[in-house]
Parts: sequence; C-alpha cells; structure tokens
Amino acid sequence: MANHLFDALFAPLAGRERDLLILPDGRRIAGGAFLRLVARMAGALRGLGVGKGDRIAVQVGKSPEALACYGAAAALGAVFLPLNTAYTPDEVGYFLGDATPRVFVCDGAKAGAMGPVAARAGARLVVLNGDGSGELADLAAQAPEVEAVACGPEDLAAILYTSGTTGRSKGAMLTHRNLLSNAEVLVREWRFTAGDVLLHALPIFHTHGLFVASNVALLSGGAMIWLPGFEAGAVLRHLPQATVMMGVPTFYTRLLEETGLTRDLVGHMRLFVSGSAPLLAETHEAWAARTGHRILERYGMTETNMNTSNPYEGERRAGTVGFPLTGVELRILAEGREVGSEEVGMIEVRGPNVFAGYWQMPEKTREELRADGWFITGDLGKRDADGYVHIVGRAKDLVITGGYNVYPKEVELLLDEVPGVAESAVIGVPHPDFGEAVFAVLVAQKGAVLEPGAALAAIAGRLARFKQPKAAVVVEALPRNTMGKVQKNLLRDAYKGWFA
Repeated sequence: MANHLFDALFAPLAGRERDLLILPDGRRIAGGAFLRLVARMAGALRGLGVGKGDRIAVQVGKSPEALACYGAAAALGAVFLPLNTAYTPDEVGYFLGDATPRVFVCDGAKAGAMGPVAARAGARLVVLNGDGSGELADLAAQAPEVEAVACGPEDLAAILYTSGTTGRSKGAMLTHRNLLSNAEVLVREWRFTAGDVLLHALPIFHTHGLFVASNVALLSGGAMIWLPGFEAGAVLRHLPQATVMMGVPTFYTRLLEETGLTRDLVGHMRLFVSGSAPLLAETHEAWAARTGHRILERYGMTETNMNTSNPYEGERRAGTVGFPLTGVELRILAEGREVGSEEVGMIEVRGPNVFAGYWQMPEKTREELRADGWFITGDLGKRDADGYVHIVGRAKDLVITGGYNVYPKEVELLLDEVPGVAESAVIGVPHPDFGEAVFAVLVAQKGAVLEPGAALAAIAGRLARFKQPKAAVVVEALPRNTMGKVQKNLLRDAYKGWFA
C-alpha cells in the first residue's frame, strides 16, 4: 500500500547501515535502526488507539524518539501536531481543545500540570522525556513493528498552529503533497545528496527544523548531527563533521562572537542557510568576511513551507530572499493590481506547497486562501530591478501616521547603519495628533554608548519627515520568539502609552 510521505522519507531507510543521526554524546543511529524505531513507535501509538486521521499532539524535547513520533504518525496516516516546548498549560489547553488529539505526548516533568489539560480535551497523555525515556518509549520497546497504511497526496499529514500574535492561533493543515513537494524542490535547488551531513540545532516543533531541515535530509539520504538545541560551543565542535548548517539569524550573530569561528574551521562546508526571521545585511556581510561563505537566505511560513530562495549558484543578495522556488508562483498586489519593480504590495503565493486551509476555521480560510489557490501571506514585499524579492514587513506592522504609510523595514535598515546600533525595531504607537507615531526601539552594540536622539538625528536627512521616528528608546535586547522573530506586538504593548 502506498503512503505518499512515508514511502519517500522513511521507507528508503530499510537496511541502511550508514548513520542517519549523530548524537552529541557520540552515539550514532543507522538509518535501518531508526526505521525500526519508527515502526515500533507506530505500533505503540496504534496500541493507544491512534488510527488514520487521528491527531497526535507532541510537546517534548528534541530526541531521536521525538523524530520517530513524526515518522510513526506518517506511517499510521495520523496527523502530527508539534507544539512549542515553551507553551504553558493554558496555551496547550487551547490547542488540544481545538485539535482534539487522540494522544498527547509530553515530557514527564510537565505531566502533572498537563494531565488535567489532556483530560479536558479527551486525549490520552503519555510521557516521552527529553532523553528518550518514558512510557511511550517503554511501550515502543514491547510493540510489534507496524507497516505503513495507505495515504494519498491530499491526506492530511500535520497541523501547525500559527504564533497567534493577533487573535486566536490558527491551525494550518498541511497535506502529504504539501510537505513532500517542498522537500523535493529544496533537495534539487540546494543540491543535497546522500553525502551531506546536516548540522541540526533547530527545534522540531516548527516548520524550519521539522519540515525543511529533517525532511530534506531524509529525502536526500544524508545524515544529521542531532543537537538538542543551539549552543555556540557545541556547534563549533561539530561543524568539522558537517557539510551544511541551517539556522535562524541569531545562530549566525552568536557564532560571529566566537573567536573559534575561522575560515579554516568551515572551509569544508558546502552551505549555510538562514530563515524564520530576517537576516540583517550587516550579519550577511560579516559572515562572508569572516568565513568566506555567503549565507543563503530564503522565505517561508507555516502555511506554505518554503516559497523563495536565494540561488545556490549565482548572487546571494543580502537583504533579499531571492526568487520563487520551482513550482511556486509569487505575485505582489496593491489595490487589486500587480505592482511594478520597486513597488510595495501584498505578497501572494500559489503552488503545491500551499496548505489546505485552517483547521475548523472555514471563514478564516476563505479570507486568506483564494478559491483559485492564491494564498494571501500577510507579508508586504517588493521585487528589485533584477527580480530579487524583498520582504518589507508584515501588513499588521505597517504604520499609518497622519494618513501616510510607513514601512518599518525601510526605517530599520537606516537605523541599523548608525554607529553604535546593533539592531532596531520600528513600530507604530498611538499618538493624539497623528493617530500613530513612528517609534524606534534600539539595541546598542557591545561596549557602545547609544543616545536615542543622536541615532534619530543621524538618519533624519535620509527620510521624509513623516517616516522619521518621533521618539526612540534603547533596550538591552528585542523580545523574540523561539525562532528568532522579533515580537513587535509585545513592543507595541510596552510603549503604547508613550505619547498619551
């Protein structure tokens, strides 16, 4: 029986004696051994009543067993629902109540608090600890190996909830075709082969770590250095074994602070990829100067996986996300028309990577996913004269001051060039005269003394007056989510009374 996703990612591991996972304690797990773990994990979950179409919610630390849960869900035709390990019981309660999973897998340290939450949602709670131990592991050790059930391209493979910074979190429904088609394109365009070793320090509750990094390594037949998280020293120790690294911008900024990062250390590396949050052009250039490698930046989101990428061969242009991937259509609209070069508009995408809609939210699906397949991303962007796509910002972050539109990215790029500024975030805050005022939150470079007024004065001559921030503050760090995205909603809340 054919299983669209499992047959491509996991079934080829049968009999493989080469390493699939290289663990920080020196252990190595061959492909064939991992496939047997997946089959036993599927047996354990089936024993708990999981069948095709059932949801499996998972909030656990990163381990080989956690990845095997994903493979087991694919084998059973179940719907995988990974949850951020930082979510509180109240937050998890919303997800479980909405998705109604058959089973909720969580860390033993949280089982006491999560037990009532799972019970209210009618989910069976089962423990899997970060070290791979726990009830689920014990059940898998005794379970028979289960063969994959039949699943077609349009069967549901996963539900990933959006970050929910405005309103209720939405469950993006991703099909077998969505996940596999995107992995196939990335393997081709990023030139992955069975000889690659991916340094994997990303979490696996997110598209980047699970559906980009893991799927690409599995599909290409490569191996993964399976780190539980990012720690600069550990990454530097393992880079000599790797050929590729995928990360978020903070990975690269932190590594640049390490004296151990040298050209010799990474001379053998084939590719560095960045995503999940904008990579500052300054970081891009500093990395190239230090290592001789130009980071490949790409653009994706929960609902679509990857949409665009800078070229593997050709110019990787700092501050851009490259071109649409093969099979992905991208258009930029303003007032119902496609815009020209250098004009800003709303980015829409269409292709086999685009999700099937929002779980139990038909109205929201109709608002954001057009009947002809175009998805309204919520991202504002433009194309430059050479066709490279630039992300200007989220539509919800647009500042409208005195009736004029201000795109925060334009102001941030100038502020980031000011001596002493490490990074910036520009937001709109309520203003009695203008409705909203442009407001800048600045982070100083290490050892620098940064005065907000001087930073604003430095860019005053380069911006129209209405675009210039009316005030600024200096903070130690910008608030970020686990994938490194600046949480501007928290900044708006913090400074909403500034002009009151």
